[in-house]
Amino acid sequence: MAEPNARPGPASSPSGPVRGPHGNPRYAPQAAPRTGNGYAPLTAGPAPQPPAAPAGKNVVRSSLLMGAGSLVSRVTGFGRTVVVSAAIGAGLLGNSYTTAQYFPQMIYELVLGGVFASIILPLFVKAHKNDADGGNAFAQRLLTLATLILGAAAILVTACAPLIAAVIAEPAQRELVTEFSYLMLPALLFYGLFAILSGVLNSRERFGAPMWVPIINNLVVITVAAVFYAVYTSDATPNAAGELFGSADQVSAGMVVLLGGGTTAGVVIQVLCLAPALRRAGFRWRPRFDFRALPLRQIRRMAGWTLLFVAANQVAVMAVLKVANTAAGNAAPDQFVSGTTVYNNAYLMMMMAHGIVAVSVITALMPRMTRAADARHWPELAGHLSSGIRLASFLLVPISATFIALHEPIALAIFQWGAYDRTMALATGQALAWVGIVLLAFSISQLQIYAFYAQTDTKTPALFNLPVIAFRIGGYLLAFAFLPLEWVVVGLFAANGVSYLVSLLLSMSLLRKRIGLLDMRRTLNGLVRTTTAAAIAGGAAYGGWLLWPDLPDDGWGAKLGQLLAAFVLGTALLGVYVAACLVLRVTEMASLQATVRAKLRR
Repeated sequence: MAEPNARPGPASSPSGPVRGPHGNPRYAPQAAPRTGNGYAPLTAGPAPQPPAAPAGKNVVRSSLLMGAGSLVSRVTGFGRTVVVSAAIGAGLLGNSYTTAQYFPQMIYELVLGGVFASIILPLFVKAHKNDADGGNAFAQRLLTLATLILGAAAILVTACAPLIAAVIAEPAQRELVTEFSYLMLPALLFYGLFAILSGVLNSRERFGAPMWVPIINNLVVITVAAVFYAVYTSDATPNAAGELFGSADQVSAGMVVLLGGGTTAGVVIQVLCLAPALRRAGFRWRPRFDFRALPLRQIRRMAGWTLLFVAANQVAVMAVLKVANTAAGNAAPDQFVSGTTVYNNAYLMMMMAHGIVAVSVITALMPRMTRAADARHWPELAGHLSSGIRLASFLLVPISATFIALHEPIALAIFQWGAYDRTMALATGQALAWVGIVLLAFSISQLQIYAFYAQTDTKTPALFNLPVIAFRIGGYLLAFAFLPLEWVVVGLFAANGVSYLVSLLLSMSLLRKRIGLLDMRRTLNGLVRTTTAAAIAGGAAYGGWLLWPDLPDDGWGAKLGQLLAAFVLGTALLGVYVAACLVLRVTEMASLQATVRAKLRR
């Protein structure tokens, strides 16, 4: 997708002012306890206390469990992308499948995603704390309402699959995209149910299942792709351009059913696997239709700006899909042009790096930034943000250097498998080099957006996101208009980079007016030093790749050589970066040294 929907998570967005009994007889205390609306207790006595959060070793164990689950989920998710790519390639079939796979996620974000993350999830926590039944009735009402809304949306958009495909897909792929969409759009319902049921578990301090269950989904799709490879890919015949499944007559109904149905089955199984954890948490879902007890008016009021933010991002997603599909669709019969699959694979590499580094930094900083914002301690908030930017930059700059300097061996080692041939892998490498260029601007812009969310401000990011999206879509159109077809996907990443820079500068300017100086002189000084160190390391690694012995184009010898080159040169790049940071006296490097020494003394 063009950009993840950066929005407040459960720890970052308080649910707004308390709408307790004051001034509203509907919420007056009752003689007998009844279930609440997620805002305030509705009993005559004090609010029931939720179970105490685990302390000491239990907290550490929970944190380790979540961290391990997140890492394994990201690794298996990336493995899923590689296996699917090997099975179906980056031609007509791969682009059609990738395009159809976006649709249920896009529509889920529009229907519920933004509202859930910024408004409803915090309400689960309040309901569990304040309601006499621990929030069960609130969750049951919300689940019932969401099921009705998402079910109706799933039926409607599935019926409109041909229209959606006509807007996004090219003529040669519309039939395939439509067939995949009929099978994959119903997953919209299950994406929503998984999000809400995960919120129920998280509000009850049950974090393990929502973190680990997506791994099962990844394994299901990996299995489906492996079966597809064994049944169809291994015996497939390339077309005139040397591609497998490069024309619609090479794709059978059985292929579509296996891929599309298997992908949706993974989402369904993911939801079903939450059932044991929900039972252990004491939650039973019984349909409840007394929706008047839900704070719908307040939810609508607070969610409006978040929905604007999400909707603008989904327009950008539709634009990037359309441009990538059009570029691939305009290729000559014997020419490979990168399309949606190549863009998506390179983008997932960026999101994996961002997720491992920047999201971890955001998660650690959000409670501190939120407390500082609640107390209106603006210098403290600015200090936390500045330290987060410096730490994220220190960790991300060598990753960017790796993507730029070693894009070719990395792309060949990871993606050149099965139907994803050398030409497709090299095209992915070209896009990966631009991922390295734009990664840091993207992650810093996301960190600054979360500084607004720490202040419970969803309006400002939604408004300045509009010109950001305008720059992005304008860049997409310029890339398609002026670049050769084979460079359009690279141009899409360049357009993303410009929009990330615009977002960074706008958010920085607005934050400076609101919370004061962001200590940017110190941040820029650190960034210059780390970038210099990364440039030295990247230059050394690239020189090593130029001197690396020539490898055959295919076969196990080529694959072993690619893997060895990526590992050896990547390790060398990291070593040179660390050494250069020590010589240049990078502050974060000194802090890391001190931490390691303290650990070793224990």
